[in-house]
Amino acid sequence: MRAVLLGGTTGIGRAIARQLAERGESVFLMGLDDDDLARSAADLTARHPRGEKVGYARCNLEQPDGFAAALDAADAALGDFDAVVVTAAMFATQEALEADVELTRRLVTVNYANTVVFCEHARKRLLPRKGRLTVFSSVAGDRGRKPVAIYGSSKGGVAVYLEALDHKFHAAGLSVLCVKPGFVKTGMTAGLKPPPFAGEPEQVARDVIRAMDRRQALLYTPGIWRLVMMVIRMLPRFVMRKIGF
Repeated sequence: MRAVLLGGTTGIGRAIARQLAERGESVFLMGLDDDDLARSAADLTARHPRGEKVGYARCNLEQPDGFAAALDAADAALGDFDAVVVTAAMFATQEALEADVELTRRLVTVNYANTVVFCEHARKRLLPRKGRLTVFSSVAGDRGRKPVAIYGSSKGGVAVYLEALDHKFHAAGLSVLCVKPGFVKTGMTAGLKPPPFAGEPEQVARDVIRAMDRRQALLYTPGIWRLVMMVIRMLPRFVMRKIGF
């Protein structure tokens, strides 16, 4: 596997990058900060069983004009990548988003519009290579819920896009995996009270890599969230209006 990871220097993305490097896969990192990218690339190079040099490029989901150049750099470093993993996203609480319309604009643009644009750039390269596109949505996008109304809608949009992409290009050899994690203990969720079934980045990373190897189309992780969200999707609207979930 020759894998590009957007968001591969923090949280779940970092755990995925480390596990891929440790099992001998070729890895290329994309992120926001040059120093952070350099440190992470050096760490992965040291972990690689063959000491394979890990490259990197700056890529900001708020700056779509840079997407093509970053992917060009990945192709040059890896000799044509065949897997892309997108864990990067914005998060803010519902209260913060309701208080700040500009923050809302930024979040929904990054999490939906610009994520789709990045995936379209990647899809054009991956399709002739019969590659793998793995993108993180969230269980927050499965149902309109009070605590994550805005964030959840942005993730729900990504999930619908990925499902359609799978329907359209699966027969041509493109593998599209939509990952729907539940609450995971990362820097993004720091300060929030973990609910039951909260996951750890390393566990989620193992689940994601296994699903990529199997070319699955959908993954809930930790696995209990598939059952939890099945129940939530079945609840009548009048119940959803009353509960705080």
